[in-house]
Amino acid sequence: MEDSSMKDSSAGEEVSLGCSTLTLTPLVPESPPVRRSQPISIISSRKKGGEFLSPFVSPIPNPFPELCSLPQSSLLNSSLPSESSDKCLIKVHGEDNSSRSVWVSSQATAREVCLLLARSAHCSDHQNWALLEHYPTLGLERCLEDDELVLEVQATWSLKDKTRFVFSKNYAKYEFFNKQMRFFPEVMVSDSTDAKKKMTSEEFIQSLMTPGTSPQIQGFLYLKGLRKKSWKKVYFTLRRSGLYRSTKGFEKDPRHLRFAADLDVSNVYTVVDGCKLYGAPTDFNFCIKPTRNQGQVKDLKIICAETEHIRTLWMSAIRLFKYGERLRHNFQMSKLAPSSPEGSKLTDGRSKSEDSLVAMDFSGNAGGRVIENPTEAQRAEQEEGQTWRKREALRCCQSNMNAEPGTSFVHKTHPWFHGGLSRKEAERLIEKQGLADGVFLIRRSQMHENCFVLSLCYELKVKHCIIVPMLKDGKNFFSIDDGETLFIDLLQLVEFYQINKGSLPVRLKRPCICVQL
Repeated sequence: MEDSSMKDSSAGEEVSLGCSTLTLTPLVPESPPVRRSQPISIISSRKKGGEFLSPFVSPIPNPFPELCSLPQSSLLNSSLPSESSDKCLIKVHGEDNSSRSVWVSSQATAREVCLLLARSAHCSDHQNWALLEHYPTLGLERCLEDDELVLEVQATWSLKDKTRFVFSKNYAKYEFFNKQMRFFPEVMVSDSTDAKKKMTSEEFIQSLMTPGTSPQIQGFLYLKGLRKKSWKKVYFTLRRSGLYRSTKGFEKDPRHLRFAADLDVSNVYTVVDGCKLYGAPTDFNFCIKPTRNQGQVKDLKIICAETEHIRTLWMSAIRLFKYGERLRHNFQMSKLAPSSPEGSKLTDGRSKSEDSLVAMDFSGNAGGRVIENPTEAQRAEQEEGQTWRKREALRCCQSNMNAEPGTSFVHKTHPWFHGGLSRKEAERLIEKQGLADGVFLIRRSQMHENCFVLSLCYELKVKHCIIVPMLKDGKNFFSIDDGETLFIDLLQLVEFYQINKGSLPVRLKRPCICVQL
């Protein structure tokens, strides 16, 4: 028989060989069908009180029946959203590395989230709080506008970027509205249709609020190239249609302008530590980043200014060109007192227990009485605070008359005191919370023992004034002007310079506050 006449056959198949027929039987018998494991119903053999019990478990009463029934549990249902809810969980970080998770709705704005966090952190004021968008790997951060939807911003993040929200003060968010007369210099603003037509700062801001006008701002900035240390000084022009740069470097001719960034699909960010990350020539850097960008450095427009003043002008102008009248509306809303949480888009607001608190007067002989007049209640609160301060200061002063200077601890309970913060950290904190005149904090001196330092912002610069302890008539005092004005503690010093400028360039107006979430 030839090999070509043979054919493969499967088990059990008949094959014809000449005149005989063979049946091929498999060598291995068929395995029985596999039986899968099935759930077995266990029927209890005992019954008590209408409930079937397992024969191996003794009937132990449930001490918390309201927690075991999820649909009827009011405690769990109050903290978790329902399945049909449109709320989402976000995580917000504080400047002291604390964090807090908050349920917010899809329509919750940055301003509403800030009000919720301020109430939950028991902050005495609800103004000038901001929600920052921070990119740690890129060194970028920006302040969300008050009417921006938080979940829409979070939806643009990439999982690998480690982006996060930061809850912080921002006193300089609307500084261009407070200083319209002298915010933008006339040499930088003009009409795009007629470059010779100069504008005042107030006219420039007003034109940005008016549709149909054509203002522009121009000046020289440093633009980062493809390499880390490749920077070039370029002439920039900002218009309603976007940001343009000159292809000839120093050439101001409009014919050489080239489109650089679209403001409608981009946001402006402050660059943190730009000298180290990007090799910038100065520390005053900002970035224009596309909204849907996932963090590629090649898509970022890293720009460097020569001074902090110039950086502030350009970043403020970009925001004004991008949002326009929305910024004015947000500015007006920020000056209003926080409204009732009823009807808010957030998940929770002020607790009912706080609304039930009332002011009481216990000075009379008949016990206590409720103070119904709001003005009288506010005055009583201020008097009580002043009495506590004087009593605490007198106690500290009397107990430390023979001790070393600087041993009073009354200042530790106040938010403007930041302990052993370094000079660079203090400058960084003030810059982050807004370079507005009067922003201040007090810290311990790292160079002089028993001394303190007042860090104060004035004209976009942080100044440091040493507070020296002095001994007079056997009592300890503090002074900032070589003993001309003496204070029994740092709290009295702060309250004095909040009212009087004295030897300082500006009064103390806005304290740097870091709350624990």
